[in-house]
Amino acid sequence: MHSSILLATGLLLVSAGFIYGACEYFVNGVEWVGRKIGVSQNAVGTVLAAFGTALPESVVTFVAVVFGHDAAAKSIGVGAALGGPLVLATIAYPVVGLMLWITRPDARRQAIDVHVERLGRDQSWFLLIFLLKITLGFVAFAIKPWLGWAFLAAYAAYTWTEMRHISDQSEGEPEPLKFQPKKPVPGAALAVLQTLLALVAIFAASRVFVTQLAVIGPWLGVPSTVVALLLSPIATELPETMNAIIWIRQGKHRLALANISGAMMIQATVPTALGLFFTPWMFDSALALAAGITAFAVLGLMILLRRNALTPIRLALFAIFYLIFALGVIIL
Repeated sequence: MHSSILLATGLLLVSAGFIYGACEYFVNGVEWVGRKIGVSQNAVGTVLAAFGTALPESVVTFVAVVFGHDAAAKSIGVGAALGGPLVLATIAYPVVGLMLWITRPDARRQAIDVHVERLGRDQSWFLLIFLLKITLGFVAFAIKPWLGWAFLAAYAAYTWTEMRHISDQSEGEPEPLKFQPKKPVPGAALAVLQTLLALVAIFAASRVFVTQLAVIGPWLGVPSTVVALLLSPIATELPETMNAIIWIRQGKHRLALANISGAMMIQATVPTALGLFFTPWMFDSALALAAGITAFAVLGLMILLRRNALTPIRLALFAIFYLIFALGVIIL
């Protein structure tokens, strides 16, 4: 028994390290892909990087809701569709704040230098879509599944808008491509190859990470439902968090924030559409709690942005929302 737990713990740590290493290659490659196709740095974060790292979670939702044999299996997909935005708003964003607080001690009390208009717009659209998503979780009517197409259309419109922004390099040039470190400007094919291979590695390591959590949780006395609601979403959103850490270490905090906001837009639309297509999309008390806390966290972020009062420490304190959710789940 102890040997299996030690093995699971070892695999958990190794897979986390592997995810970080793969994310180093991914963010490096995706920046060069963005340069090659002529999109802005903001779009690299909100669309290219966000789509790549959110793809594994969307696949998990798709498999759960389409191939799940019973209501319990399908509920896992619905939980993933709610857990993703919750973790991004209450874990990924606070990690950015904490990293900025650590790496920039001279600017700890200053408002974070961000594209306030763009980030505020992204969060406004997210909140609007998310509130519709929540509302649908409490009502039942005949044409409800068809509304899934509206969520897919909303993400298509968001992507089209982001990709049309004028290209800029406001946070400097990408580092040399890791597959061609001695070449100032790498080939497009090699940049795409590095990005895709890194994405495959991230997906594989994330699956190992989630699997080991399911083994360790019961051994610690944590019920499987609590593991699913509290720990698994953190694992599935680990690539976005790792991307943020890497970009901040490189001095590119705007890209880090854009990656998280773009991933939130995906999580608000694509998994929701899958849930509407293949499940009744009805919330229990735990899902309702997750939805409510996510909405409050995003609203708080928007208020601080509009007041130009979003400092690193205030962003880091958004982790309190996740602690409130964890306490609520345990009570429920």
